[in-house]
Amino acid sequence: MARSFEDRTAVVTGGASGIGRATAERFASEGANVVVADVATGAGRETVGAIESAGGTATFVETDVSDPAAVEGMIREAVDRYGSLDVAHNNAGIGGEDNRLAAQSEEHWDRVMAVNLKGVWLCMKHELRVMAETGGGAVVNTASIAGLAAAGHAAYVASKHGVIGLTRVAAREYARDDVRVNAVCPGVVDTQLSRRGQEDPEEVDPYVDLQAFDRLGTPEEIAAAVVWLSSAEASFVTGGAYPVDGGYMAL
Repeated sequence: MARSFEDRTAVVTGGASGIGRATAERFASEGANVVVADVATGAGRETVGAIESAGGTATFVETDVSDPAAVEGMIREAVDRYGSLDVAHNNAGIGGEDNRLAAQSEEHWDRVMAVNLKGVWLCMKHELRVMAETGGGAVVNTASIAGLAAAGHAAYVASKHGVIGLTRVAAREYARDDVRVNAVCPGVVDTQLSRRGQEDPEEVDPYVDLQAFDRLGTPEEIAAAVVWLSSAEASFVTGGAYPVDGGYMAL
């Protein structure tokens, strides 16, 4: 049976863990050559190892998405190694200080914006250029329910609203180049990031209560949405920001 992404190349930033790792593994299982990009070298190589152990093809590129030279080099490595760039999941992101707006430091604001917003812009800057020159592709950015509502602290919420804005602008600008650009907006997903900063990392009840389902989401559920948005089945879908949130936005 043919696999949906056979002989295509997918870049996944933040691919060392959580949603990024699940997406990288899912793309590989569908036949893609996967570039796993992350600042976490050890965990990123573990993702590649898991993909290869399952019979897939992947490579790791250490990448700080807030660094223009690093992003450009990562995209160049993808094209040089596999011959194309067909799909990109711009997923790398950070949380940060959970303080009220006036208590947040300028350093914190700048770091969150550098990774969560500038990082997506830098990745799309190079991804879209390649895709437009080579016949099209699909980009999926990881936003958040924080991009749809005030679900979090000021810097994070502002950055994720910005990701949705960038997604919509890119979708309009590159549609005639046969490039589709969408965003997923996860609810509270069971990842290291969602557990970070809790007194008891195993205590997730406060997060579960925010969603209609009596549980957290899984990285694999977000990955499924990303892969669908990247596939030919979503060929008329662009410019959207899609909640995958267990009913959070319905409450």
